[in-house]
Amino acid sequence: MLRQSDNLWDWLSPEWFSYGTLSSFDWVYPIVLYALPAIPLLFLLKNLVRANSRNKLDMAMFEGDVKWHWTSLLRFLPDMVFMLFMALVLLALARPQQVNEQIEQTAEGIDIVLMLDVSGSMELADITPNRLEAAKEVALNFIDGRVQDRIGLVVFAGDAYSLAPLTTDYQLLRENINSIAFKMIPNDGTAIGSALAIAINRMRESNAKSKVAILISDGENTAGSLDPLMAARLAFAHHIKLYTIGIGKDGQVPYQPDTNGKLIYVESTLDETSMREIARIGEGQFFRADTKDALQAIFTNIDRLEKTEVTEKRFRDTRDYYQVYLKWALVLLLGWMLLKNTFITNVLED
Repeated sequence: MLRQSDNLWDWLSPEWFSYGTLSSFDWVYPIVLYALPAIPLLFLLKNLVRANSRNKLDMAMFEGDVKWHWTSLLRFLPDMVFMLFMALVLLALARPQQVNEQIEQTAEGIDIVLMLDVSGSMELADITPNRLEAAKEVALNFIDGRVQDRIGLVVFAGDAYSLAPLTTDYQLLRENINSIAFKMIPNDGTAIGSALAIAINRMRESNAKSKVAILISDGENTAGSLDPLMAARLAFAHHIKLYTIGIGKDGQVPYQPDTNGKLIYVESTLDETSMREIARIGEGQFFRADTKDALQAIFTNIDRLEKTEVTEKRFRDTRDYYQVYLKWALVLLLGWMLLKNTFITNVLED
């Protein structure tokens, strides 16, 4: 693909007629190109119309057959040159361009902390393959939909730990989420208040226009030294919006097969009242997810509610190249005019 430069003679390069160059253009008036096949048809029609009205000159010829010579083809040369001239004019009228467009995106991101329960009850299989793996998959999908948002990650069981700081390094977040496993926190239990405290500590000095904490748990607060409702009030004081997601079903749910291959069922309960109150204090919403599709729909809803506005600026550098083909057309027109004044032209047809 050629780019026009300041060299005065660049237009003479045959590369302007290569398929790669022509296909690289954006044509302002591409409909003009449909007229190209009409050029040879017009000349064919002209010859058919003039076939019977052509002027003839009586000449005395010698006896014998007249042998064909290649020079007789030269009489078609002026018409060929003129057809090429017309084709180049049409190319110029179609206005070939090359557009270099740059897009600059700016966004005032928000801060989000995901708090994920990794206690033993998250191993229950009422959501395929289990509650924790379903939550991890949906969290990964949620990260893929964010732009310029800083996201942090907190895991908790009997204790709570910050697994990833607030960052826009989404690949690092994916790796950290994939690394989450059962028993990564030795002390079992559900320390919801401690998880909220770590999330608040991560965001309390943030200057983001919006701060959001998303809590995913399947139980009730059974560990930690901080009451979850007190933690919710602290979050409200630091302008952190709280979304709580209760995952799993209540009642008898499948756990895992025993040594005989028989599926074990355990009793599962969720302190929905506390989860709702946490979300209410934090001016967010409570959601209940008993299937992976429901969990995905919840994150889609949160993604819509907490969407970052992206401002997009486009810069277009447009360069016209019709001048190249007009210059070639003028050369061919001059060539055609010269040929019309040589022995090649049939003077009886002019």
